Amino acid sequence: MTPMVKRRLFLALGLPLKLIAAPFAWIRDRIRRLARFFAEVPEDVPLTEAIGEAFESREALTATFAGLGEHIDALRRHLLRSVIALALTTAFSFAFAERLMLALAVPLGEGGPEQMLTLFRLTPDEALRLFTQLGTDGLSRTQVIEPTESVGVFMRVSLLSGVAFAMPWIVLELYLFIAPGLMPRSRLLLLLAIPAGSLLFIVGIAFTYFVLLPTAIPFLYNFMNFRAAWRPAAYFGFVTSLMFWIGMAFQMPLVVYALAAAGLVHARQLAAQWRLAVVVIAVIAAAITPTVDPVNMALVMLPMILLYGFSILGAAVAGAGRRRDLRRRAMKMEASP
Repeated sequence: MTPMVKRRLFLALGLPLKLIAAPFAWIRDRIRRLARFFAEVPEDVPLTEAIGEAFESREALTATFAGLGEHIDALRRHLLRSVIALALTTAFSFAFAERLMLALAVPLGEGGPEQMLTLFRLTPDEALRLFTQLGTDGLSRTQVIEPTESVGVFMRVSLLSGVAFAMPWIVLELYLFIAPGLMPRSRLLLLLAIPAGSLLFIVGIAFTYFVLLPTAIPFLYNFMNFRAAWRPAAYFGFVTSLMFWIGMAFQMPLVVYALAAAGLVHARQLAAQWRLAVVVIAVIAAAITPTVDPVNMALVMLPMILLYGFSILGAAVAGAGRRRDLRRRAMKMEASP
């Protein structure tokens, strides 16, 4: 048997073993990369020092702009993947967008705000029947006056649903973008932001639907005793915008925690500026609130103020973890020869 034949025979006999071992090797490589990702300590250089070093020489300035370009390119890739995920979830929402429109029209039905709370005391069949009746009555109170208005409403409701479904992936992409600049402990803790961000967004939508809309819709519909015949584009645009922005406002603790983990904000600063924070929250609540009465504005302000308090606690936890990691890193550098 010639050496060439022996080599081909050896390769033929070893091919099945390679095919069997390939998935395990892939899993092993991914586990190693994941372990390095959570154990890697970033280079901690203050922003002012980095800017100062960048202007010391042309080479340093070129390197700084090159690093900035890499960050912008990474952000572009993360945003592109987020947009693709949002497009897929929005297309998936087309299948039940009509039912979502029916649900969003429930507060507009006859006695809808008062009967929404009674749904929880009924049997599932009775609750579904009443829910459908309220939604149908609410849709009948709107009036389409443009040929493409119904299509626009359908797309807007599907987009809101798509954002809710894509939120885990969007938060994951945001996490992957900022995680390399965090300490290992903060990087691991911030991993919980993926389910927490989705949960907070859904809680914000639920708060809008069950608390804010039942108080705002009757006020707007019966104000000055005008005969109201709202356009679907105006009503659903108003509802979806309100749900989206309040859902995004509920992300405040996660955003503050990420900034504190990166060393950009501190819990003492947030606590010392609580008066300014209340003023800013009042301005945001006034912009988000659909009515001008103080009751609805207070309904938006109260959870945001509570979220700001939770943000201070999260910033304190993130700051303590960052300081601990920096001390350990300094001790290791001193111990190393």
